[in-house]
Amino acid sequence: MRIRNLMTFVKVARLESFHAAARQLHATQPAISARIAALEAELGVKVFIRDTGGTRLTSRGQQLLPYAEKLVEISREMKSQISQEVPETGTIKVGIADTLAYLWVGPLLSHWRQQFPLIEFEIAIDISTNLQRQLENHELDLALMVARDHSSAMASQPLCSYPQCWVASPMMLDQKDHLSGVLELDQLARQPILSFPRNTKPWQYLQDLFAPLKERKPMLHTCSSVESLLTLARQGLGITLLPKPLVADYLEQETLMELSTTELPPALNFCCNWRADDDRILPRLLADSGRDIISPE
Repeated sequence: MRIRNLMTFVKVARLESFHAAARQLHATQPAISARIAALEAELGVKVFIRDTGGTRLTSRGQQLLPYAEKLVEISREMKSQISQEVPETGTIKVGIADTLAYLWVGPLLSHWRQQFPLIEFEIAIDISTNLQRQLENHELDLALMVARDHSSAMASQPLCSYPQCWVASPMMLDQKDHLSGVLELDQLARQPILSFPRNTKPWQYLQDLFAPLKERKPMLHTCSSVESLLTLARQGLGITLLPKPLVADYLEQETLMELSTTELPPALNFCCNWRADDDRILPRLLADSGRDIISPE
């Protein structure tokens, strides 16, 4: 249960207004509504009634309020105490999946340095399978990575989820008429495909996707660098399946074009992982603030 959702609940309950809560919390009203909806979904009950008479607590909401107030206060006290005890010097090693690094490494490091100005950050950018191994081997303290099957040795919290889309360069579309319209699986398979490396989740999805084609499976070329994948795709060396935030600017500039397909690709989910046996609070604080940067709503 996210403390921010509980803080929002307490604020709305006290002000009896979503609009007033949004103003005081410096958020949009849809963001406030989304936080309350997430809290209600987690609890399985409605906590507010909104009608022409205003906003008021349900009976379940009235039950929740004192507990929420206590948890919010405990959270504030904990952060206050811990922030005073964070060591003045030290190093923390953070691994970031290449996709997230391409989009967020600057804002993340800037925010973390403001929070912990005397901590040195060692940032490792790699594919998620390597980050997981480094985390297990105590070579990293925290990893922002593609979500994997849960392990009891790891503490984890969701970070973000990105839809994926197939893209190709305009020059490739001009040369290949059969890339127009809504593409069937065998039409995709006729093209060279650019992918993340072997044994990553995107690579495994492509293996499963094209498995029914057997001997007609496509040529799959892998690369561990997001920037290189984008460059190769723009140069017309293959089609590629990538998270939409990576290609949004190129789609707007029309240096890449989105392909329509009969098979809708799944979203790519990311999480923050750290070792469950790490009793320091710093990895958790960094994970929380990282999520606030990457998924502010």
